[in-house]
Amino acid sequence: MSDPQSEAKSDAKSDPKGERIQKLLAAAGLGSRRGIEGWIEAGRVTLNGRIARLGDRATSLEEIRVDGQPVALRPTAAADHALLLYHKPVGEVTTRSDPEQRPTVFERLPPRSSGRWVVVGRLDVNTSGLLLFTTDGELAHRLMHPSSELEREYRVEVRGYPDRDALDRLRAGVLLEDGQAAFERLKPVAMRPGHSSFEVVLREGRNREVRRLWEAVGFEVSSLMRRRYGSISLPPELRPGQWRLATTEEQTLLAAGAVPKARAAAAAPHAWPPPAGG
Repeated sequence: MSDPQSEAKSDAKSDPKGERIQKLLAAAGLGSRRGIEGWIEAGRVTLNGRIARLGDRATSLEEIRVDGQPVALRPTAAADHALLLYHKPVGEVTTRSDPEQRPTVFERLPPRSSGRWVVVGRLDVNTSGLLLFTTDGELAHRLMHPSSELEREYRVEVRGYPDRDALDRLRAGVLLEDGQAAFERLKPVAMRPGHSSFEVVLREGRNREVRRLWEAVGFEVSSLMRRRYGSISLPPELRPGQWRLATTEEQTLLAAGAVPKARAAAAAPHAWPPPAGG
């Protein structure tokens, strides 16, 4: 007598409409598609008892294991995925655990009944502001990939008063240890005794890039906050350590790589430094 479950698995295996394994696992929130491809190449993933290969397709009826542990799969629509906005305070690290026992951003997030939260980009321990989390590993990978060129907007305060030459260099580009870098836009916003504040925009997410750019022209960053990632801005009512789920509209705009038109226009030139007493 035939086993109905085995027949279902056999039918799914031959079904050309099945999804590639890396896409199924990414959709379950286990990681990015590219990262999971590395797991497959390393032999960490099995499909129905055999070591999986790149190009294998599967459905939710199949048995997939990662490092010997079974993965619960189910048909997943994009609408089933969650997107979360979090206001990261200074002092938290953007990892799941920390050898120095510092608090992590994951400790405050709501639990998930399926999948897990994947962080979109990182902020260093001394940087605050907007962090995005999603249960869609493939979306997270796409949002972080350099080809997406999604804008990241920051409010930065530096010690001292950069002159026009320093600001022009930051706009034109300076050479860092990992290549040329520049601010897409840079706008002076305020001065206080010993400090100057700016709004800056980047289209990439290199490690500590904002701080390193300012250091390259001789200025130390004293405060840094991310205000926007792509089309998602930090909600003014969201206090440090608080989170909220994104709306359907916010998810759709972010996934499409949309940027608010008001933000896309180049900033008008500003007199800098401002006149005495300004």
